Amino acid sequence: MCRSLDYRDKRLRVSVHIETEGRSLVIDSGPDFRQQMLRAGVTHLDALLFTHEHKDHTAGLDDIRAFNFRQQQDMPLYAEPRVLRQLQQEFAYIFAEHKYPGIPRVILNAIEHDDAPFDVLGLRVQPLRALHHRLPVLGFRIGGFCYLTDANFLSPETLEQLRGAEVIVLNALRREQHISHFTLAQAIEILEEVKPARAYLTHISHQLGRHAEVEQELPSWIRLAYDGLQVQV
Repeated sequence: MCRSLDYRDKRLRVSVHIETEGRSLVIDSGPDFRQQMLRAGVTHLDALLFTHEHKDHTAGLDDIRAFNFRQQQDMPLYAEPRVLRQLQQEFAYIFAEHKYPGIPRVILNAIEHDDAPFDVLGLRVQPLRALHHRLPVLGFRIGGFCYLTDANFLSPETLEQLRGAEVIVLNALRREQHISHFTLAQAIEILEEVKPARAYLTHISHQLGRHAEVEQELPSWIRLAYDGLQVQV
């Protein structure tokens, strides 16, 4: 239980809402998806992208049904074929031949190649390949904004794709070595190599320390992300 009185230390599962060129996208719908959308006042959602299939990034998929009802249209989902198959297994009732009334309605879009941009409703999205221990996962670059979470390895090719970004969001779980996440020091090393104008660290555990104290150790252009943070790019 977190006893900090700093609201920035009260974190739900990691996700991001992106508004650009008249489009509203969310990357990952974890177990807190409904709460996060209500708190942020998101009333319209055009598409949902997934980084990988772990439950802390997919468990809230059922709650897109409110957007189906409000918008009267199916929700496009974008993910690698492996991730789409996992969603079809874990949310089998969504894909049943005889559907129960009121269940979520989705359109599956497979991200077939990790080295080529793909189109999301007219937006150019560049996938960013990473490894989460041995599991291939994706980050995404949209314009000058890059988002990478649940990773502990980036190839030289992915590092090149990050260069020139204005904002990079990167995971930094804790200070100690971890089998599938970057440490604070590793994340800072990567950011110092690719040199974005600004960077935010996400997927933070309580083991990292309190928000206000950790930020005092960071360069001025690297900050800790927190729930409700809004960034202009």
